Amino acid sequence: MHPPTQRELLLVAVLFIALLTYSSTRISHQGVSRIDLSSIWHDIPSPPKFSGIPTLPSDMRLSWGTSKVPRSRIIAHAPGWTIFDRMYIYNGTVYLVSDEPETFPDRKYMTSAGINIGNGPEMVAARQPTDKDMRIISTSAAKKLFGTGANRVQGVTWLVNDPRQFITHYYHWSAELFFGLWRTYSALDPFIPTSGKTALPPPRRLLFTHLDADHWRDYAAMNQWVLRTAFPSISMEFSDDWKDRAAMGVPFVFDRVVFADRAAAMSGEVFLRSQRSASEAFTLPGSPNWWSTFRDNVIQPTGLNASTGAGTRHNPVITYISRQDWGRRMLIQSDHEKLVEELYKLRDQYGYEVNVVSMDQLSRAEQLQLAGRTTIMMGVHGNGLTALLWMKPSPRSTVMEFFYPGGFAHDYEYTTRALGMVHYGFWGDSFFTGGDTPPPAYPEGFQGNEIPIDGEVVARQVHSRLSLAEEADD
Repeated sequence: MHPPTQRELLLVAVLFIALLTYSSTRISHQGVSRIDLSSIWHDIPSPPKFSGIPTLPSDMRLSWGTSKVPRSRIIAHAPGWTIFDRMYIYNGTVYLVSDEPETFPDRKYMTSAGINIGNGPEMVAARQPTDKDMRIISTSAAKKLFGTGANRVQGVTWLVNDPRQFITHYYHWSAELFFGLWRTYSALDPFIPTSGKTALPPPRRLLFTHLDADHWRDYAAMNQWVLRTAFPSISMEFSDDWKDRAAMGVPFVFDRVVFADRAAAMSGEVFLRSQRSASEAFTLPGSPNWWSTFRDNVIQPTGLNASTGAGTRHNPVITYISRQDWGRRMLIQSDHEKLVEELYKLRDQYGYEVNVVSMDQLSRAEQLQLAGRTTIMMGVHGNGLTALLWMKPSPRSTVMEFFYPGGFAHDYEYTTRALGMVHYGFWGDSFFTGGDTPPPAYPEGFQGNEIPIDGEVVARQVHSRLSLAEEADD
């Protein structure tokens, strides 16, 4: 038997490829459900397809020649949180191209001067945007300014126009900035299931217009973990990169931008009620499971299964985040000891798992694992409660926050409710929740080390919450 000829080998290869193509076609039409985002991703060119040796893609530039400049479009918007298609920048200024400028929001709801946030009329006026920050121009004006094309920045960009002021803090990074960015972006997929699976492609880059590369990490090293686990392939650009593009004197066009601006969010009505910049993004459509994608990405690298958490049937996990070694904003020591004693009584009587921890004594992975398993989290108002982001929402999921009597801040209360969990604020032996939430207040003693708490009241409320949730589940 003679060995196969080159022609015969080629014929076999063609038949094999044809068979694979036929099989994949059958699979794709056998009822596999996919979210159709074609209407969302309108007019954005697909990535180039390579065959053989890769070459540079031909769509590095968006060229229009003698035609009109392609218009900018707003896909979603709430004060401080906007999704743009075809956002142009030139000489450091953002340009939106449209012949119908009246259809765009006032730019104070989209952007700002990017300066530090301060109080008083003068500071509010100083952060209002000018033509240097953003302009809406006609297609004819854009043609004169940009010429026949623009360098194209492909994919999805998350652009943050905030100053450094709040970024280097774990709570503001995760529970405000990323909370708002993902809530805004996830509005494009309002059907995210409990598994967190989504058709949305991850952002390719995170761009800070007013932040240098050395000042985004926090002292607890949590910012880095959150970023690198949520989006492992993301690249970062900073103020120097923004200045580089501006200094070139050539136009750039971004395919899609999720644009975040804290000062612009502060102009919205929802912010005035909640004092949380991310709250404005919640006026957009969204799935009840919107955060599950982000949460699962962050905790899975710790080895914790994403389905683990505060479900209604497993043994409850109570986590008290202590600040007693922190030196600031601490409980009265005897009240702390009484609280621990009462929590251990719950453990001994009902079999609950009880953890009393100082978060700074745990590794990042240990913090995330514990938070991911926690049913009820409690502690004095402080950065440690940011861990509530990684709890799994359920009918039992609860956060109990201890304040100096008369004091209150929305930070963790709002974040808890936004995730669909229950929040209780405690003033010594009394507590409030839901519609009873007081206005923000920072009395003398709020930052002190003599914050009272009644451990018996807390323990009683813990057991009540768990019992009610179990009855509802039955």
